[in-house]
Amino acid sequence: MRRTPIVLALLGALAVSGCSSAQPGEGQSAPPASSAAPDGGGGASFAVITHGAPGDSFWDVVKNGAEAAGEQYGARVTYQGDGDPAKQSQLIDQAVSEKVDGLVVSMANPDALKEAIGKAVAAKIPVVTINSGAGSSKEFGAITHVGQSEDVAGRGAGEQLKAAGVTKLLCVIHEAGNIGLDQRCKGAEETLGGTVERLQVDVSNLADVTSKVAAKLQSDQQVNGVLSLNPAVAIAARDAVKDAGSQAKLATFDLSADVVTAINDGEVLFAVDQQQYLQGYLPITFLNLYRSNLNTVGGGLPVNTGPGFVTKDNAAQVAKLAEAGTR
Repeated sequence: MRRTPIVLALLGALAVSGCSSAQPGEGQSAPPASSAAPDGGGGASFAVITHGAPGDSFWDVVKNGAEAAGEQYGARVTYQGDGDPAKQSQLIDQAVSEKVDGLVVSMANPDALKEAIGKAVAAKIPVVTINSGAGSSKEFGAITHVGQSEDVAGRGAGEQLKAAGVTKLLCVIHEAGNIGLDQRCKGAEETLGGTVERLQVDVSNLADVTSKVAAKLQSDQQVNGVLSLNPAVAIAARDAVKDAGSQAKLATFDLSADVVTAINDGEVLFAVDQQQYLQGYLPITFLNLYRSNLNTVGGGLPVNTGPGFVTKDNAAQVAKLAEAGTR
């Protein structure tokens, strides 16, 4: 079709009108807060730095959520994880030096990360904390925290175990110095109404986890419940219950495909679900809104993603979602 000068003039006027009328949040982002931009330009650059390395079944779902949000908003999202607080601090420092537009950090050891997060805040990089360290989030200058209250989740687990008849519980801690794990055990202790004993293990050596849990069950016949705080540890503990010939009831925090299958098979009583996909997806959403429209969420309080409970009643539905990497 041949376009006349009048048509071309009208099209040009419409284009100018369309560009000038858009507002942040209505199809057009506000100007970037920093010079950083993803490859190809146009969007923001957000760094996700956690204490969970890629390849971990729990943290891979967090990563999936963050990347899905980044794709939705046209932002570049990088994920890095390291269980060593010193190395995690170095990764935060690196992101600050790269002038990212926003930072997402899990704080299993808040004190060790305080200085690095302080540098980000001083550089006017908005920070959202996730998963662990909710109590220090506001103090450190983060705009919000996304996760679950570990105390509340622990109390919920204790109530469920008490209802199942557990009177002496073994709470298996897989990361030394992780304050959230101790909070889970304390919460369970508050509501169980029985005895809670802690067992320290190393999540990087699951065979040894099985051996230690089995040995404890064999040496103390009064232990009739085991609470793991990690899905991989849950499967190791399941094997330990079998090896020890124990009738102890097993429950866990957090999900994996193997845990959901074990719940379906009656080997695990329930899993406390903190919906970790949201711990990746929501922070990127919040940072994008803050960058484009100065929106903040939570009013100084954490944004809770849990706890929920996956039991035999809903495990089949959750299994389908876990296959897609979102649960």
